[in-house]
Amino acid sequence: MYKFQYDHRLQITLPMLDDSWENLSIADQEAILLKWEQIKSLIPDRIAELEQMICYKQAKLSDEANFQQSCLLNTEIADLASIINDLWLWYRKEMFISPYKPRRSSSSFI
Repeated sequence: MYKFQYDHRLQITLPMLDDSWENLSIADQEAILLKWEQIKSLIPDRIAELEQMICYKQAKLSDEANFQQSCLLNTEIADLASIINDLWLWYRKEMFISPYKPRRSSSSFI
């Protein structure tokens, strides 16, 4: 069984599998791949948004005289960079249909 769940930190929907990929039916694998490719196509735009936010915060940081505020901006920039890194990992995640599996009818798509 599987579902797609919204990740609030990354602001995208991610596949969640209850079993290993190889144990899913080919029909389920195909359904997951179709949905995942649609979601995956949105990741570069999400990364571009985050990069713009980083640029804005870096510009504020260059003019910031308050040490505590500059530390806060640095933390926010690091958090955004971490999200970008995780999004790139998901974007590069490759899934393939497992060969030699009998076709079973898929359960309802979530």
